[in-house]
Order: sequence, then C-alpha cells, then structure tokens
Amino acid sequence: MKIAISGKGGVGKTLLASLLAKIFAQSGYSVIAVDADPDANLAATLGFPDPNNITPISEMADLIEERTGARPGQSAPYFKLNPKVDDIPEKFAKKMDGIRLMLMGRVKRGGAGCYCPESALLQTLMSHLLLARNEVVIMDMEAGIEHLGRGTARAVDKLIIVVEPGRRSIETASSIKGLASEIGLENLVVVGNKVRNESDREFLISYLPDFTILGFIPYDQAVIEADHANLSPLESSEQVRNSVLEIYNKLIASTEKTISKL
Repeated sequence: MKIAISGKGGVGKTLLASLLAKIFAQSGYSVIAVDADPDANLAATLGFPDPNNITPISEMADLIEERTGARPGQSAPYFKLNPKVDDIPEKFAKKMDGIRLMLMGRVKRGGAGCYCPESALLQTLMSHLLLARNEVVIMDMEAGIEHLGRGTARAVDKLIIVVEPGRRSIETASSIKGLASEIGLENLVVVGNKVRNESDREFLISYLPDFTILGFIPYDQAVIEADHANLSPLESSEQVRNSVLEIYNKLIASTEKTISKL
C-alpha cells in the first residue's frame, strides 16, 4: 500500500503519518516512512533519536554526485536523469521499531530554476519507492504534491488530505484536489483532524460534499502538550490513537476489496 498525506500546514499531517506508520509496523508490515515536507518533523514525531541531525537525501552532495555525475550547486551541462537508486532505502534510511525513515528534502520546482541533479535523484527515488517496492510507503507531504508526477500518481493507493474545521483548510483541500486531478491521481480521501464536537464534524461534512471522508480524529490537548514538551505525541492520547486505528482498518479493508475485484 502506498499512501500520500497532504493538507494545509499545521492541520496534523505528520501526526497522522506517524501513527499510521506505527500501526502498520506493529501489524507486521514492512514500512518506509517518507518525509517529503521541507519543514521536516516526521523523525521527531516518530521518536527517532537526534532528529535534527538526520541529513535529507537532497543534501547528500557526495551521493548525488556519485549517482548523477554532477555535484549540487556546480555548473554541469550533463548529468544522469535516471540514476541508480534501488539501494538507497537500505543504505541511507534510518531504522527504528520496524520503520525505515527517509527525509527527501527540497525538490526544485519548475519556476525556481533549471532541472538539477538533486531533483533527478529525488524524483527517481520517489518513483522507485512507489513503483518498485513491495512495502507500505507512507509519505508526509507539504500542501502541494510536487514530489509526485504523472508517472508515479497511478501507484498511490490513497491520497489523504488532512483538514481541520476551518475555511482555509477546506480551501487548501480543494486546491490539492485540483492538482491531483491534473496528474491523474483519483484515489483521494479526507481525514478530519482536531474535531472537538459534533458541530465540527457537521461543518466538515457540509463543506466537503465532493470528498469521501475516511474518518475523524478528535482534538486532544494532550497531543499539543506533548508537542510543546518536545515529546513524541504517539502515546499521549488513547482516543487519537483509536481514531487512527479505525482509519487504518478502513484502509486495509479498501485494499482487500480492490484485490478481490482483480
């Protein structure tokens, strides 16, 4: 199963990604957790030691030069557009509790300059993770879906957009849906986070009529306090964990249903 998680900043993408990664791993699956958000927080949320000292793939200059033939930041008229990446998860991912963590770092966008060797490596690596790996891949993404392209979108089993009860969050969800449609990514669902009461649930349901809602995660101050204390919030709230467990079960059920149709 390949899962991409997106949404407006601060809505809880990383919390959902980390809890799903933990639950899949505890259920016996081989899990690769990919932090594809430049504001990388997945390592800390998962509880990896020294998260600030983990080097993103995009900043591994020696690796990029070895695989593409060009060093980042230097003028290079030629470099490999399809570098070798199949060994990178085993060699460079951080491992803990059955989860392999990879920090992608920034990808240069089309309007930000020429196509560069680090972009070539990251995009090839993302394609490998989605198309060639027989594992659960969970991607914590920024509000856009820049790490995905037409060639990899078909491999994403679910694009989960995390929303909170607020108009800006809903506007971001609509924008992501439009971007996903442009690259042919149609397996799109919504998870409502920070839901305090039935009124919040009804607000999200009424303003997201064109979305399938996979589940709701309740607001819990314990999660906020854990974050403020620089602690992993994974075990801070039983009700949050139980809500994500329900989402996990729905994901598993949807996959089994798809397989039965093949």
